[in-house]
Amino acid sequence: MRIIMVYPQYPDTFWSFKYALNIISKKAMYPPLGLLTVAAMLPADWEKKLIDMNVTTLTDKDILWADYVFISAMQVQTNSAKEVINRCNKLNRKVVAGGPLFTISHDDFKGVSHFVLGEAENTLPSFLADLTSNRVKDIYESNERPELSKTPLPMWSLINMKDYASMNVQYSRGCPFDCEFCDIVVLFGRKPRTKSTYQLIDELETLYKNNWHGEVLIVDDNLIGNKQKLKREILPAIIEWSKSKQYPFYFMAQVSIDLADDEELMNLMVGAGISLIFVGIESPNENSLVECNKLPNKNRDLVVSVNKLQNHGFEVEAGFIVGFDNDTSSIFESHIDFIQRSGIVTAMVGLLNAPPGTRLYQRLKEENRLIDDSSGDNTDCSINFIPKMNRDVLLNGYMHVLNTIYSPDYYSLRIQRFYKEYRPKKRQASTVELNYFVSLIKALWILGIVEDGRKDFWKFFILTLFKYPQFFWLSMSYSIYRRHFYRHAQKLFKP
Repeated sequence: MRIIMVYPQYPDTFWSFKYALNIISKKAMYPPLGLLTVAAMLPADWEKKLIDMNVTTLTDKDILWADYVFISAMQVQTNSAKEVINRCNKLNRKVVAGGPLFTISHDDFKGVSHFVLGEAENTLPSFLADLTSNRVKDIYESNERPELSKTPLPMWSLINMKDYASMNVQYSRGCPFDCEFCDIVVLFGRKPRTKSTYQLIDELETLYKNNWHGEVLIVDDNLIGNKQKLKREILPAIIEWSKSKQYPFYFMAQVSIDLADDEELMNLMVGAGISLIFVGIESPNENSLVECNKLPNKNRDLVVSVNKLQNHGFEVEAGFIVGFDNDTSSIFESHIDFIQRSGIVTAMVGLLNAPPGTRLYQRLKEENRLIDDSSGDNTDCSINFIPKMNRDVLLNGYMHVLNTIYSPDYYSLRIQRFYKEYRPKKRQASTVELNYFVSLIKALWILGIVEDGRKDFWKFFILTLFKYPQFFWLSMSYSIYRRHFYRHAQKLFKP
């Protein structure tokens, strides 16, 4: 059997980092970990290829080579996924679809021969058995939550790691919280399920043996869902392994803000090399936090919690949402003020949307406020429901937030605020690799000579050299990524 695994293209969004990737000489941020893992579940004697359309072009020759086309995607990739399915239909190739997009909304897709929904550890074996006996069904689904002990090592041989800015691993699935707008509990449940220490270390070892060095994203939606196992087993094992390999990786993880309440956990995470964390702040408005059931954020001074994380050595990135029913026209300045005071340099601000399957979707449906399908991109100015706030006021306020926080002056002041709180822990002398210098030269040329905003770039460059030389490489990284956020915002808001 010949199988081609296809990962559809991302549109240009805040999350695509399109305008930063060309400076750092990468084609995409992260590889499609789900498809790489599914590939490892297929029979060993099958021929397999993977086409990540964010890295390379899917040709008709690729499709015709295969007996089956396996496709997985997230909601933001819907349009590209439909195009791939149509091409396969025209070329008379069968499509097998699974993953988050199809699990939640498979009824929206025509031309798929077989849906393998839910978590592949449960549903894929049945599909493969029926395929072998030539009695395959249209849909395979299961409500059971598999133990992750069944999950194999990803098949890294299917990609060229040099195409990506970061590698990724998964340790757990599920989140103990139940935010109204989030579909994580729909996909993976509220009880966190985890891999064993051996499995996780084996994944890190495999990346290391494939000569990967640098960033590794832990893709879990909330890494600290099971704090006790992390503290007792996982983090001590990562610390020991990293030390034995002379610290080849630095990690990024998604966590809830209650991490700031656990001193031991913070110290262990930093010791394990988790230096960058993404936190869902959502809103500085307490009433909006109550509305969306953001339990860990309620009844706390969020700026103090963020600064505490920064004091312990974390770079804190965060997600923010405008458009809650409890938001008024003052919310936009409140967001700007919070983001500036907290020193959260990378602030991903989006509009509230209601993904299918969520409690928010169901509530708005009952209130007859749903008006469209969600695009899956909460930063593209689309809203799939009727907001309580005037729509024009909401969109104009959203534009104001983005244009303000990613303006040169506000961005520079926010970085300086962050540096006042940031206390990175020293593990070893950091290695500055050749690609860092290549990216620096590109940044100096593009940001300092070619593009508009040269004066602001050199002003920040000189400020860093004289006032924050210890953070030089970090500052250059921030300059590169600001280019993406600012240019995307400008493109988004063109009339």
